[in-house]
Amino acid sequence: MEKENTSIRLNRIMTERGLRQIDILNLTIPYCKKYNVKMNKSDISQYCSGKTEPMQDKLFVLGAALGVNEAWLMGYDVSRERQYDSLNLYPISAKRFPMLGEIACGEPKFTNEDRKSYVLAGTDIKADFCLRAKGDSMINARIHDGDIVFIRQQDTVENGEIAAVVVNNDSEATLKRFYYYQEKSLLILKPENPLHKDQIYQGEDLNQVRVLGKAVAFQSDVI
Repeated sequence: MEKENTSIRLNRIMTERGLRQIDILNLTIPYCKKYNVKMNKSDISQYCSGKTEPMQDKLFVLGAALGVNEAWLMGYDVSRERQYDSLNLYPISAKRFPMLGEIACGEPKFTNEDRKSYVLAGTDIKADFCLRAKGDSMINARIHDGDIVFIRQQDTVENGEIAAVVVNNDSEATLKRFYYYQEKSLLILKPENPLHKDQIYQGEDLNQVRVLGKAVAFQSDVI
C-alpha cells in the first residue's frame, strides 16, 4: 500500500470533522501566537493539495491545533492520538533555531542563507543555528543527506571534532572532521566516508578557510 502523506491525512480530518481550510487556519491561530510561527491561507492550501509539505514548526502547530500526533499527520503508521493537549504543547521546552541553508557533506558548495526558516528542537541542544546536510561524505558519523545539523558558533574546534567550515573566501561551505597542525600550517578536513577524499589546505590557502562552528547535534527523519 502506498504511504500516505500530510495532504491525505489533512483531507481525512477535514472530511471526518466537516472542516474547511479556513477552519484549520483559525484553529492554528493561538498556537501560532504562542510559538511565533507564521501560517496563512496559502500554506494550508498547499499542504491540503500536496504541493508542499509543512516545515517542522508548522507541522507542530498543525498537530497541536488538530489534536493529532505530528508523525501520524506526516503519513507514518503510528498512533493518531496526541499525548499532550491544550496550549501545553510540549512535555519539554522547545526552541526555534535559525536554518541557514544547506551545507555540503561531499564537495564544498555555497550555503543558501535564509534566516526566515526555523527548526523546532529541544532547549537542551546548545546551538546557535542549524544547517541541512547535503551529500554522503559524513555517513559513518551517522549524518545523512537531508539531516539537520545543529551548530554552536565558534571560531575554532578541537582536532577530531566535526565542524562547519567555509572555504574559498566564504563562497563554499562543508561539514567535516577538523584537524589543524599549527607547526606545519596544515589543515585537513576529513570526511566520514572512504569514498571521499580529504580536503587539504596549507600555507597561504589557510587564509581562505573560516570555521563557522562545531556540530553539536543532528536530527534525522524517521523512515
